[in-house]
Amino acid sequence: MNLGPAWRTLLAALPLVVLMFFVAGCHTPPAKTDPGPRYTFFPPPPDAPRLQFLTAFDSDKDLRRGSRDGFVSFLTGKPTKVLPILKPYGGFAGRGKIYVCDTGDSVVLQMDLATRKTKVISPSGPAALKLPLNMDVDDHGWMYIADGVLDQVVILDSNENLVSMIGGKGVMKPRDVVVSKDRIYVSDLQNHCVHVFDKAARTPLFDIPSASEATKLEAKLFQPINIALDKAGRLYVSDFGAYRVQVFDADGKYLRTIGKYGDNFGEFARNKGVAVDRANRVYVADAAGQLVQIFDDAGRLLMWFGEPNASKVGLNLPAKVLLDYDDVGFFQRYAAPDFQVEHLVIVMNQYGNRKVSVFGFGHKK
Repeated sequence: MNLGPAWRTLLAALPLVVLMFFVAGCHTPPAKTDPGPRYTFFPPPPDAPRLQFLTAFDSDKDLRRGSRDGFVSFLTGKPTKVLPILKPYGGFAGRGKIYVCDTGDSVVLQMDLATRKTKVISPSGPAALKLPLNMDVDDHGWMYIADGVLDQVVILDSNENLVSMIGGKGVMKPRDVVVSKDRIYVSDLQNHCVHVFDKAARTPLFDIPSASEATKLEAKLFQPINIALDKAGRLYVSDFGAYRVQVFDADGKYLRTIGKYGDNFGEFARNKGVAVDRANRVYVADAAGQLVQIFDDAGRLLMWFGEPNASKVGLNLPAKVLLDYDDVGFFQRYAAPDFQVEHLVIVMNQYGNRKVSVFGFGHKK
């Protein structure tokens, strides 16, 4: 077939036109595909909103949403592999990253918010993870991971090299770990206490509660699972076996109790994750009610959120609450135009399609 000069010129330029079309499309702001309603607030209207659902992650694909991966896949013809989040329990959030303790795959997932890439942390040898339940990350990037099968706290440096391991079979059953500037706190299901270690030497300092305080019912710990520290060094212990949160001062002295057994608001049936914000508000996840309740410093109930039947962004067996002040800038774009996020409230759900649910605590502008 003999085409004229004009047709031959058009056909020669067609690949360039197609490429320019897709490149231009790559720079178009992606449509938001949040897994829930665009703007969902707690408490609901007419009360003033204090918390907004922002977005959620069920795999690394959700983290990559809006990145150039789709265009790269088109050019190479190779689909981008999806890394699912199977069954998260604990984690850490801050300094541009979200870490997920995935008990379903025996790994820790490190989600980098700036690069939108997910890294699998799976050490080998004696530090090979079996059931990573909870973790903390210090200012140097060292990871402290409480493993429920190893019965040890695995300490990795910023390059994921093994530094040390605390505990062992018959010694303790660690369920959570929190680090401060000079201490390591480990909740121990076996010995019904929280062990306090010197951070540098990793030697034991004392237990909370002390042997004498443990004889008092109000200070006793039955099944200490999740723990948190506030800015004053006070320790908050979610006691799964006593349906309450116990508060101790920096020296381990009992201060007060938050909550009790029950199915009403302000009460617990399967309390797990606990966190404390900079205003000393206490966040407690309850896997039975499938919600998070927020208390003031005196233990009075302020509000709650997450009930599956109360909204379309309900929680599904929540296990951990993380607070993040560092990374608000990455998520403010999901907020309503008139809502200012002060800090992030990240909830780990063991089931459902919103394994890592991200909420923003804030106020109307």
